[in-house]
Amino acid sequence: MGDSFHDQLTEDGAFLRTERRLDTELVDKIILQLNRIYPQVLSDKEATKFRNLDVPTCLRLGELLTHLQAKGEEACREFYRALHLHVEDVYYSLPTRLRLRDSFDPIAYPSAYKERHVMNDKSPLFFLGCFSVAVGMALVYYFGEAKVTGGSRALGMAALGLKRKAREILVWYTEESLMK
Repeated sequence: MGDSFHDQLTEDGAFLRTERRLDTELVDKIILQLNRIYPQVLSDKEATKFRNLDVPTCLRLGELLTHLQAKGEEACREFYRALHLHVEDVYYSLPTRLRLRDSFDPIAYPSAYKERHVMNDKSPLFFLGCFSVAVGMALVYYFGEAKVTGGSRALGMAALGLKRKAREILVWYTEESLMK
């Protein structure tokens, strides 16, 4: 990733403080995650302080981010893990994640990803023209065979995959047309 989690949290802090998707319930989930799973990051006393519902959510979140940055790199990493676990859509819309996604990393994205659309440089009219030629050739073949042999063998072949009654009708039609 290049940047440390501490630097990323500094950069993402303004976005997180103003993000409306981080409501009181989600902030509480993140605080509880940090408290229960990683008590060295957020003690019970600190968690109680940050879960105070009398303080607006944006202020509590701002204080939490400042506190985590003061705790160090490990605390910032655990915050990102909790954010990813509980609010994935916010996690992927963080400025540092968007920057990381926008910067092309040849290790993360192999060269086949760039070449995916190489075959698609023709216009839709090209494909429509090819399809029209193929249909035209099939029609000429189908109707040309009917004039030469007096009947269509294609109908006899088509009867192979049908039910008994339909097969009998198609085979009868082809045999009758061949006898003429």
